[in-house]
Amino acid sequence: MFIQIIGVGKLKEKYLVQGIAEYSKRLTPYLKLQIVEVPDEKAPDSLSDAEVKIVKDKEGERILSHIKPDAHVIALALDGKMWSSEDLASELDRLGTYGSSHVVFVIGGSHGISDDVLKRAQQKLCFGRMTLPHQLMRLVLVEQVYRAVKINRGEPYHK
Repeated sequence: MFIQIIGVGKLKEKYLVQGIAEYSKRLTPYLKLQIVEVPDEKAPDSLSDAEVKIVKDKEGERILSHIKPDAHVIALALDGKMWSSEDLASELDRLGTYGSSHVVFVIGGSHGISDDVLKRAQQKLCFGRMTLPHQLMRLVLVEQVYRAVKINRGEPYHK
């Protein structure tokens, strides 16, 4: 299985980089993982709704340029479905067996994900109603992918 995580913005915090590197290393025996950082659109802190749409659209174009036509796309969005760790494991297992072995998770920037990316996505996933920094979300997602792999293999880690 090939899992691609596309996130907006460069990860700068050392502790997040280290955490992602650790889980990426743990995943190496089980699947191919690629993390793609697309540049965030520079903008002032206060934007009108029209300006927010422009920012999201520009970031969305960058995201879509990295998604292959045969990929199964799961967008992380507040209005997505909430899954348990077991649900994620089951879905990755189902996709690997019957769907696409190329799964792309998309983490938008601070303003969210463009409508075009959401239309391209086959599923929307929500990790909870709390807003998390998109940089932290990358670490949480990589850890959950690792947990899903361990669940599917029946190996110790998940509790």
